[in-house]
Amino acid sequence: MKLALITDIHANREAFEAVLEQAHLHGAERIALLGDFVGYGADPAWVVERVQDLVAQGAIAVRGNHDDAIVLGPSPNLVEDARRAIAWTREQLSPAQIEFLASLPYKVEDSGCLFVHANAHAPTGWEYITGRSEAVRSMHATDCRHTFCGHVHHPTLYHMSSTGKIADFKPVPGVAVPVPGHRQWLAIPGSTGQPRDGNPAACWAMFDNARATLTFHRVPYDHETTGAKIVAAGLPRTLATRLVDGT
Repeated sequence: MKLALITDIHANREAFEAVLEQAHLHGAERIALLGDFVGYGADPAWVVERVQDLVAQGAIAVRGNHDDAIVLGPSPNLVEDARRAIAWTREQLSPAQIEFLASLPYKVEDSGCLFVHANAHAPTGWEYITGRSEAVRSMHATDCRHTFCGHVHHPTLYHMSSTGKIADFKPVPGVAVPVPGHRQWLAIPGSTGQPRDGNPAACWAMFDNARATLTFHRVPYDHETTGAKIVAAGLPRTLATRLVDGT
């Protein structure tokens, strides 16, 4: 089965639409949504509604820290721009949409894979996986051979051998990477709605469990329209300008 991995949409309709279209063209049979559907962007209601539709059709979805902030209130760790976006977003969502976000689990295990927003060892602690030590801690917390995470806004792939040797590398878009089950893998597809690796193109990845391959993808989208919506909504202008250079 071909599984599309999409995360950190952040209320960016144009990026989400572009990624869903490309995932369909690449033959995705199921979708896994790894959280942070809202925050930063100007189309939270549309994005949440689309996520609801996809879940109704069989998609996997987990809750991210920005989704959590809508339900429980922003944590002290959120920067001021993010807090302002959360306050604005709450006013755009219906009670049913907020209830939907509240119903999402923090992690899902399915077919030997773990799906979680931040990490496997403390899914509600929102610790970032920024290097090998955090990746090892996460992989030690699960028996699943493949873990798929969001939270970090640039694509990375970690793997650990049966002897505990850890390695990582930056994937090349469009190139299938073998991810056999005799190793443990932790993949971060990168952000669909707010990439931060210097490339403004939206991120997503495709896991083919029949072939045991993982392919990372980048999709250009109309980020100028997205940015204009953010400014028109009265959200911080920095949330629009960072889409241009992917930072």
